[in-house]
Amino acid sequence: APQTGLSVDPSRYPQVPRRDVDENYYGVGLSDPYRCLEDAEAEETKQFVAAQNKLTEEVLAECDTREPFRKLFTKLFDYPKFGAPFRAGTLSDIQWTDDGSLAAYSLSKGGSDWNTIQVLRVSGTDEPPTPLGAGDDVLEYVKFSSLAWTYDNRGFFYNRYPDPASRPADLGTETDTNTNQLLCYHVLGTPQASDPVIWAIPEHPTWMTGANVTEDGRFLVLYVSQGCVPANHLYVVDIQALDKTPEGHTDWSKYDFFKGSKKLPLVKLVNDFSASFSVSANDGTTFYITTNLDAPRYRLVKVADINNAGRPATWPDHIPQHDKDVLKGVLALKGDTMVVRYLRDVAAALQLRSLSTGSLVRELPLPGPGSVGALSGDRKDTELFFSFTDFVEPGAIYRLDTAPGSPLEPQLYRRTKLQVDDHDPQDYVTKQVFVPSLDGTPIPMFITHRKDLRPEGSAPTLLYGYGGFNASMTPGFSASRLAFMRGYNGVFALANLRGGGEYGTAWRDAGSKENKQNVFDDFQACAEFLIRERYCSPATLTIQGGSNGGLLVAACANQRPDLYACVLAQVGVLDMLRFHKFTIGHAWMTDYGDPDKASDFEYIFPYSPLHNVRIPTGGSRQYPAMIFATGDHDDRVVPLHSLKMLATLQYQLAGEGAAEGAGEGGGGGVAQRNPLLARVEVKAGHGAGKPTQKVIDEVVDLFGFAAKCMNAKWQEQPQCAQKADKEEEEAVTATATAAAAATAAATAEA
Repeated sequence: APQTGLSVDPSRYPQVPRRDVDENYYGVGLSDPYRCLEDAEAEETKQFVAAQNKLTEEVLAECDTREPFRKLFTKLFDYPKFGAPFRAGTLSDIQWTDDGSLAAYSLSKGGSDWNTIQVLRVSGTDEPPTPLGAGDDVLEYVKFSSLAWTYDNRGFFYNRYPDPASRPADLGTETDTNTNQLLCYHVLGTPQASDPVIWAIPEHPTWMTGANVTEDGRFLVLYVSQGCVPANHLYVVDIQALDKTPEGHTDWSKYDFFKGSKKLPLVKLVNDFSASFSVSANDGTTFYITTNLDAPRYRLVKVADINNAGRPATWPDHIPQHDKDVLKGVLALKGDTMVVRYLRDVAAALQLRSLSTGSLVRELPLPGPGSVGALSGDRKDTELFFSFTDFVEPGAIYRLDTAPGSPLEPQLYRRTKLQVDDHDPQDYVTKQVFVPSLDGTPIPMFITHRKDLRPEGSAPTLLYGYGGFNASMTPGFSASRLAFMRGYNGVFALANLRGGGEYGTAWRDAGSKENKQNVFDDFQACAEFLIRERYCSPATLTIQGGSNGGLLVAACANQRPDLYACVLAQVGVLDMLRFHKFTIGHAWMTDYGDPDKASDFEYIFPYSPLHNVRIPTGGSRQYPAMIFATGDHDDRVVPLHSLKMLATLQYQLAGEGAAEGAGEGGGGGVAQRNPLLARVEVKAGHGAGKPTQKVIDEVVDLFGFAAKCMNAKWQEQPQCAQKADKEEEEAVTATATAAAAATAAATAEA
């Protein structure tokens, strides 16, 4: 890698004792010298984290554009955030009863995946909503949960895990694996201990269950999943047919999986993991189901009667698979109308279709290439709301009335305006290119920058990627990226890598398990394109990724350190031989494979970031500048990944390992001066629920670090900079008091 604008003498790196834990993987002898860092509560780990954070603070103090970036980013981030309206209320991350009188919502502490469910009563008057209390209706040990009310308003379904043998002092810091998830039903006003278990799978402790109730309130729909593969079992229960209490409510206690006197009468529509099946709508026992069975880009099928459904392979197409576009969602409205959402070369497309026949009514016009976020509507109303955003527009909400005689044209309902008067989306240009990967596969990539930028090979450039878990990286607004483009006259590029869902499950499969190297090849090809087309040079290119994307950028730093100046690796999966042993990591084996199997180890080990750190043999013999961002309450990708990776990098590139390597190679001395740092946030998790101020602080640190590494100069226009100075205090205050919608936007930034 090129020498960056930051330099750290190797003597400044904190030391941690190496205790070799030797293991043999199918004839390959490996040592795990930093396994002690897997214990987050160990004093040695705490001291290591504190020392690393101290060093990082010292280095960040040299990043002289952090403060102007903070002012601009805070200003850009301080805008009203709205989700699409729906009839029962206006909050997100909350489930309402059909009449809108009760809401069950989940809260997390410290950013952990563990949630507490509480219930809110809404009076229907001007009186504020009131919690039902801090007793029976506060549910604990909830994680990866569905929430679904029954239509009698008596209670709701949710997911929890069994009570731990001993409750940790601080949920979220433990690394115990999450197994034996339960689907329970909570009756309001009763203790959680009495909640009947509606479904459990003790013979398969790593499987998970989700549930919802159809819009007519008649059917409970159960989904059983294994890991993160897009495939599931599909079961249906006719609630009307179940036994009742003397008061006329469904007696769920009779159907308790462990203690009930009766078995839940399931209609097992799908009882294997052959494909994904999701109920989109129903008319009585006629069900409309979205599936990828024999359709990697998905299709909608019609089951005329679920009680006589037959095999899934016999279910007729209602909307056949498109020859290129990916079916991403179906929403049924009142009457004979459904809204169908597609992904068309990674940009959103919307259609109106007939629910009864599946035939196209019309294509709905959208403002341009971008993303449709929330879709809001139901079978009781002809009204549809949807949100739309792109790279430089914070978003707008549109309303469509599908009642007979209506013009069927989306109407602007609310446009979000940035609190920066001179922001004009027309000042920016976005184009999509298709980059040949190593095997020739065209990889889509969006490139956005100011119109006045002329590619001369020196623009500060941020390349972002993910490439996994069937997730689609679509055009969306980010205040941090806009601040980067505006403040540094930078280029932002979004690579749509294999492993994601941009072109359906075949695209996902082409970047999963034994094909994972394709993802890294795709990303490196995109980096080479940006350099070849003179947007940037290696000295002005930063790569960024989080979670699975953290794995991506760390692996690419190992494989092609010469391409990048800086690597921003956030909450990354980095120890690929032990990821499945902690919290929910076992669910990722459907994407990564099982390192405890010899056949899977053969393709996992060659790219595992932790196990492939080597001193580069040419050029500066350096790695890029790297910073690993994680949270001490990240119980999704536990922080041990970042800590072990950091210790390994510092030892192998700038410590005793580097000195030994220099002697053996004859290169003389330790070459690594580009910083290798960590930023460990206290009381923060994987990203969701992070407070606005913590989001601002992290973004400022990461982008300020990257800018210094790329020697980027601050180029913000004086008018806006002065305005940001003047209103900084009000902006910070406003962001600190942001409500639920702002928290959702903060999660997206994180």
